[in-house]
Amino acid sequence: MGSSLVIRGWKLEVRVWCVVILASSLYFLTSSSLRAQNLEDYQQIAAEQNPGLQAKYKAFEATMERIPQANSLQDPTFSFGYFISPVETRVGPQRARFSLTQMFPWFGTLKASGDVATLNAEAQYQVFLDARNKLYYQIAAAYYPIYELDKWIVLESENAEILESYKTIATTRFENDQGTLVDVLRVDILLKDALTNLEILKKKKQPLVTSFNKLLNREEDSEVVVTDSLMANDLAISRDSLLVNNPVLDELEIRLEASRKQEVLAEKQGLPKLGVGLDYVIVSERTDMSVPDNGQNALMPMVTVGIPIFRGKYKAAKKEAQLMQESYSLQKEDRINQLISGYEMADFDRIKQMELLQLYDEQITETQQVLNLLLSAYGNSGTAFEEVLRTQQQLLKYKKLKATAMMDYHVAVARLNYLTNRFD
Repeated sequence: MGSSLVIRGWKLEVRVWCVVILASSLYFLTSSSLRAQNLEDYQQIAAEQNPGLQAKYKAFEATMERIPQANSLQDPTFSFGYFISPVETRVGPQRARFSLTQMFPWFGTLKASGDVATLNAEAQYQVFLDARNKLYYQIAAAYYPIYELDKWIVLESENAEILESYKTIATTRFENDQGTLVDVLRVDILLKDALTNLEILKKKKQPLVTSFNKLLNREEDSEVVVTDSLMANDLAISRDSLLVNNPVLDELEIRLEASRKQEVLAEKQGLPKLGVGLDYVIVSERTDMSVPDNGQNALMPMVTVGIPIFRGKYKAAKKEAQLMQESYSLQKEDRINQLISGYEMADFDRIKQMELLQLYDEQITETQQVLNLLLSAYGNSGTAFEEVLRTQQQLLKYKKLKATAMMDYHVAVARLNYLTNRFD
């Protein structure tokens, strides 16, 4: 009967080892049952629904409404006066006076004002474009960590299943006096760690999903479907477009031009203003005598000149425009420096992750080979079980590091796309 128990135990052990080796060798074939979701689809949803981005666009629309305001003349002035004590004239007493006056700024003032408003609106549109591109980057930076987490959950689940198999083998060998209790306890400790890590990883997903959904202005528990596989293409993103069609640089260049127009406007506003108007006086008829044009109302055209005597405010406005030109020039120079340094760091990170991915692929392949050899040796002699466990955990570590490197690679690429304005 003892021999029969041993034979049945070895049959069970052989079947379990087949499962272990198969699960360890086919880790690349694990796939999600969910349909992969395109990142660009989420970015489009965010562009349509994100309140922060919508606020930027509303601000642009608001600045557009300043253009007709800047191109408009001042409202005409209408006044009415009634003579309590009528002013006697040859044709009769004056009873009331109506005045209508329209002031006109110096030639070219309205055009300069309109140019400033138009340029400011264009600059605000560039602010909106940069906010959109930044939102696209934020979506990518929130999307890929979910991919990493999903990969880690799958890997940890596979690890737990393999450790369960190891525990079964170690327990069987111990019961058949072919192994030690130490082997069973060691694998049990690792199994508890794996199950705890798996629970923690599952709980971590909801905060990531919530952050992602809030960027899309959706309910925090809305489903987020992430692709189950990513590729890393060693395609360098050129610096040629770094300083071309960049919304932030374009905004600063437009604001620089607007400040030049503002300087012209300040000079125009310091010139005289011209006004034309009409006075209409109501005259009553004289009753004490008859005179030509008796009681005829009076109409008097008028010309008004606004004299800019107090020059301080015009000089200050011109100086303000000149200082803003210097400010925008310095801001542009600083932004160029930030773009160049940001590009170099992001591109370095991209290259680093590419090299790490290559390293981890090699490490995973070699570690898998070592693990298969150790499993065969343990199945034959029952020794080196501790080395099997250590190699299994090392293999798990490399797989997790590969998932993290893949995430960091795509986040770096998204950063480069934002810096080089490749989202258009």
